[in-house]
Amino acid sequence: MEKEKVNNKPNKLKIFLNGLVNENPAFVLFLGMCPVLATTSSFSSAFGMGLAVTLVLLLTNLIISLIRKWVPDEIRIPVFIIIIAAVVTLVQMLMNAYTYELAQTLGVYLSIVVVNCIILGRAEAFASKPENSPLDSIIDALGNGLGFLFAVVIVSIFREIIGTGGLAFADPFSGKILFAWKSGFLEKYKITLFTQNSGAFLMLGFLTAAFVAIQNGVKARKERKAKEEAEKLEGGQL
Repeated sequence: MEKEKVNNKPNKLKIFLNGLVNENPAFVLFLGMCPVLATTSSFSSAFGMGLAVTLVLLLTNLIISLIRKWVPDEIRIPVFIIIIAAVVTLVQMLMNAYTYELAQTLGVYLSIVVVNCIILGRAEAFASKPENSPLDSIIDALGNGLGFLFAVVIVSIFREIIGTGGLAFADPFSGKILFAWKSGFLEKYKITLFTQNSGAFLMLGFLTAAFVAIQNGVKARKERKAKEEAEKLEGGQL
C-alpha cells in the first residue's frame, strides 16, 4: 500500500511543465487576463509584472501549503485571500522601495494581483491539497509563475516591436534604459494599433492560436510515434 502511495505522487517535472506549458495560465486557461492585456504595452512593464506574480505565487503557495492542516474548510477561501493580500502588500512595498519607477508604471495593476485568478486558483487547486508537499507547491508555483511570465513577455515583445518599430528594456531598479533597439524598416511600417487596448486583444488572440497549434502538433506527433511503435511491437509478436 505504501509503495502505491509513493508511486501515485505527482512527478515534479510534470508539475512544473503543467503550469509552464500544458496548462499555461494565459495561453491555455485564460487566467489573469487583466494584467496580460494591460501591462504588455512594453517589454519592461510586462517583465516586471511577470516577476511580481511569480514571487507572489511562490510565497502564497508555500505559506498555504504549510498552514493548510490548521485551516478549517469552511473558512479556507477568506484565509487564502488574507494571505495573498498580505504577500501582495509586502511585494508592493518592496517594489516601491527598490523599483519605484517600475511600480509606478504598473500602477493599480500591481495591487489587483490580490484578486488574480492564478494566485487563488493555485492555492485552492494545488497548495491546499494534503497530497501535495510544500516542495511540490513551490514547483507548481514556479511553473505557473514562469508560464505567466513567458506569456506576458512574448505578448509584450510582439506588441512593442510591431507597434513602435523597436524594443527597449529599462533597469527596474534605476529606470535607466539598459538597451534600446530600433529597426528603420519596422519603424516605417509600424502598426500603432498594437500599442492600444484593442491591439492587446488581437495580439493575445494571434499568439494563443500559435501556442495551441504548436501544442496540438507536438501532441499529434507523439501519438503518431506511439502508434507506430505499438504497430511495430505487434508485428514483431506476430
